Amino acid sequence: MESAKQDIIQWIESQKEPLIHFLRELLTIPSDNPPGDCFKIADHIQKRLHDFQFENVSFLEVEPEEVKQAGMQKVFNVVSTTVFGEGKGPEIALNSHGDVVAPGLGWTQDPYGGTIVDGNIYGRGAAVSKSDIAVYTFAVMAVRKAAERLSGKVSLAFTFDEETGGNIGPKWLLERGYIQPDMAICAGFTYSIVNAHNGCLHLEIQARGKSAHAAAPETGYDAIEAMTGILQTLYSYRRSLSKIRSSVPGIESPTLVVGLISGGINTNVVPDQCTIRIDRRLIPEENGDQVESEIRQLVEQTVNHYKGVKVNAQRILLANSFGPVSEDTPLIQTLSDNWKKMMEGQLAIHGVPIYADARHFAEVGVPVVMFGAGPRTLLEANGHRADEHVRAEDVIKATKIVALTLYDLLKGEPE
Repeated sequence: MESAKQDIIQWIESQKEPLIHFLRELLTIPSDNPPGDCFKIADHIQKRLHDFQFENVSFLEVEPEEVKQAGMQKVFNVVSTTVFGEGKGPEIALNSHGDVVAPGLGWTQDPYGGTIVDGNIYGRGAAVSKSDIAVYTFAVMAVRKAAERLSGKVSLAFTFDEETGGNIGPKWLLERGYIQPDMAICAGFTYSIVNAHNGCLHLEIQARGKSAHAAAPETGYDAIEAMTGILQTLYSYRRSLSKIRSSVPGIESPTLVVGLISGGINTNVVPDQCTIRIDRRLIPEENGDQVESEIRQLVEQTVNHYKGVKVNAQRILLANSFGPVSEDTPLIQTLSDNWKKMMEGQLAIHGVPIYADARHFAEVGVPVVMFGAGPRTLLEANGHRADEHVRAEDVIKATKIVALTLYDLLKGEPE
């Protein structure tokens, strides 16, 4: 390994304590989404970037009306672009999000404590994905030590709406030109490179009938009865999805979940409305518009059997899948080479059944992968569950791998 890369690794080794401290700071700042007021953590990050001597730090407020439409309260994005040499090489975006799901019940550690136990750092967002804010920040700081050898740009893009779709985070930054990357790395885990992920369709389906006194139910149109028929249709449809298989390693079949249901007026009233929300995961081979049309047809055909009941379906979210990105791309090849220098075992390059912000980069033609600090699976890290954690060792390893990858890409030729 050339001396410049050895210097990068040694610098990260010397900065392990400040790196872990920065992550623990982030874990102590609540940034639950919903409700979606992430000002404090965004403000803290931009101040720390100044402390770390980053230049061109932008604290970008999203218009309140756009924030409201996204179901949030206050959103600022943080961007800092570091220019190396004459800046003529590629621009690489490093994107992670600081918003998190609410902690929920069952924690044995303080979800906002950043506690370290047996080498594990506990806190909501430790694995998903505050750890990568720390990883990417220190990776760029490490590469600055070899700045004279490099040419290009690295843009730190820290956003705060991944849990509600990313439309006023990475998508907003890309559309307005605050970042103009040639390639991107988004939040991920240490033991694999993710080159594809599922999409997701959320639909709200409402059945409307006619209320009536429970003593004379024949004078009304029962919306819950009709919704029961719709649910039976949807669950039958769900069973059929197991026959559809993705060709992308790590991704299996589409899924469907009915996640919410509400309806009725009172116990003694024929219900005049019933509403459900469904989550339909899309494998990369599927088209979201076609899937939505198929579900609408099934629902409308079912409700035709219920006199007096009308149905309406409204799209809440369509998050497109992305990938698979070719393993032959310079981004994956370089990242793979450096992973093998730092890690033991076999590197997995695969897709994941979740959806994430990486898709926003793919949609504008930017080669993107997901890689960062974390375990082999979300389950292992308790992602979105009680006692979420990340191994301190994985944070350090990920920082080294990302830093070496940036060095190779900005140098223009992998070692």
